[in-house]
Amino acid sequence: MVSSSMSEKVTIQRFGEKLKTLRMYHSLTLTEMARQLGYTTHGYLSELEHGKKLPTIEFVLSIARLFNVTTDELLKDELELTIPEDQ
Repeated sequence: MVSSSMSEKVTIQRFGEKLKTLRMYHSLTLTEMARQLGYTTHGYLSELEHGKKLPTIEFVLSIARLFNVTTDELLKDELELTIPEDQ
């Protein structure tokens, strides 16, 4: 049985991996992605990518819109990202 804190950590880590994959696929630096999302610095984004912070609902929605993916793809560990080849 997995404790709730361990399960949460896995989810955070998986989200961060997906976030980094999307950022790198679109050839964005952390700073560039931060600017596109309206942040003045990239520290929060770095912490998300490294699994140190939980994303807010607003942030997940912003990422889904920015990269044209579903929130399910971002949040469900069992789902992989679907990245269109024509982007």
